[in-house]
Amino acid sequence: MARDYASRCSLSPVRKTWLAAAAAILLAFQGIGAQKVRVEEELEAYPTESVDLRCQFIDGLGKTKLTQVSWIWEPIDGQRDNIAVYHPIYGQSFPNLSFRDRVVFLQNSLENPSIRISKLRMADAGRYTCEYATYPSGNEQGTTTLTMLAKPKNSAKVVTVQAGSKSVVVAQCEAADGKPAATIKWLGSVGGNHSTTTANGPDGTVTVRSEYRLVPTPADNGRDVVCMVEQRTQEQPWVNTVKLSVEYPPSVVIEGYDNNWYVGRSDAALLCLASANPEPTTVTWTAASGSLPDTVMVDGNKLTVRKVDDAVNTTFICEAKNKHGASKHQITTIVIEALEDPSSAGVVAGAIIGSLLALLLVVALIAVLLTRCRRQQRRGYPSSGDSIATGSGGSNGGDYGNKARLLFSGTSNNGSKNGTGANNNGPIYTYREGCDATGTLTEKANDFHHHHLHHASVGNPPSAHDILLSGDIDEPERRKFDLDDSMEEEEERYDRFGGIPGGGNMLPPAYHVRRGHGGDEEVDVYLDDDMESQRDGSVISRTAIYV
Repeated sequence: MARDYASRCSLSPVRKTWLAAAAAILLAFQGIGAQKVRVEEELEAYPTESVDLRCQFIDGLGKTKLTQVSWIWEPIDGQRDNIAVYHPIYGQSFPNLSFRDRVVFLQNSLENPSIRISKLRMADAGRYTCEYATYPSGNEQGTTTLTMLAKPKNSAKVVTVQAGSKSVVVAQCEAADGKPAATIKWLGSVGGNHSTTTANGPDGTVTVRSEYRLVPTPADNGRDVVCMVEQRTQEQPWVNTVKLSVEYPPSVVIEGYDNNWYVGRSDAALLCLASANPEPTTVTWTAASGSLPDTVMVDGNKLTVRKVDDAVNTTFICEAKNKHGASKHQITTIVIEALEDPSSAGVVAGAIIGSLLALLLVVALIAVLLTRCRRQQRRGYPSSGDSIATGSGGSNGGDYGNKARLLFSGTSNNGSKNGTGANNNGPIYTYREGCDATGTLTEKANDFHHHHLHHASVGNPPSAHDILLSGDIDEPERRKFDLDDSMEEEEERYDRFGGIPGGGNMLPPAYHVRRGHGGDEEVDVYLDDDMESQRDGSVISRTAIYV
């Protein structure tokens, strides 16, 4: 029967959950009702500042009688110090000497006994309890935890080291007297590592130190590493850049030699470049042969040769020293003979260019003269291979130059088979060449006077000179027959064919004359083998008369 009652009174899981929640809510209300002293659970403050600790008694029923209120400080567990007391009859009291001049009650009231602590110290951190003495419930209290915060004093510095093969501290970073403890980080690409230590102060602050280590080399000198400090009291991380300082002995190199030290050169110089930390204290120049040549001048790390000669055909040595050691470097200079004065190179080049230009001018002038001579030759007598245009109605073709050619033709009055005749009154043909290299034959009437024909009858055919003197041609045509000394020279050239006995010149073979068998007025003029018969019965000379 008891078993049946238990089974009827058993609760379902859902019902059990609701009952547990209701019990928790009830206990919470009971706690709230029991908590009659209202305070702030936690406060933060900084040294040298001030903080207000608030306290208030809550009496919902109004049946509790307050007799006294006290503030008790607990710096550590187990230690309780009364720092402020208020009694409605006896007034205020500050029993702890370290707080006496720094603590005051904000209101003279048991219901609101809040206090203010000024000139805070890091040692003021701890729990502060507001405690009431009441009747009839006894003592009622509330506790506030005061946390003191301190901004760290951040710093970073370089540690000067000497280059070597062991890992050493090259930089330090510190966040001192901070609360809570700071965090230090290193940023950099030099390949080192760091270590961090902490130290607690007597007032609750913490000092954090970090050291950066690496195996220093000359290449690390002047490189940067960054220290970064993060802490609760800082709005943003603190960052500082540290430039490493690695000391090492000098490393020397000589520059300035260009392999062109010729005799007489005056601008030759050498530079001794030394890389060292610290900077070299001394730089010394010497020669392998001993003392430096007289033509050499030294100014610090620079060696200048006033004038290159065989004395500087030697080996120069530069040595640099600092507190960590010394280093040397040497270079051998070779003196060569001067092929030419470099200062006159421009003058020589100008002379060469001027000569070339003058030569080109002469060549151009000669070319012009040759061209003019060839043009004049083309205007002179034709060669033996030139062809002559026919007198009337025919042409053999050929190149006659730019001069006009006079061609005489005619038929014999007596009809002889040799084509000879005494009549020279036939037309005169002139050949003229145009710009298009095509020639035309034009006819000009032969109106010589009778005395000219008579002159021909005695053996002298009309010459170009006779034609010019005849006055039967106009001025432009006369200018074309320019009788100058060249014509006279041409006539003299024909003198070699012989002369008439008793004096006088003989005509060239092309102009031999003989008398016919007719009367005195009938004269046969023939031109020996120079004459050529044409199809129309005319006879023309192979050798033209050029004027």
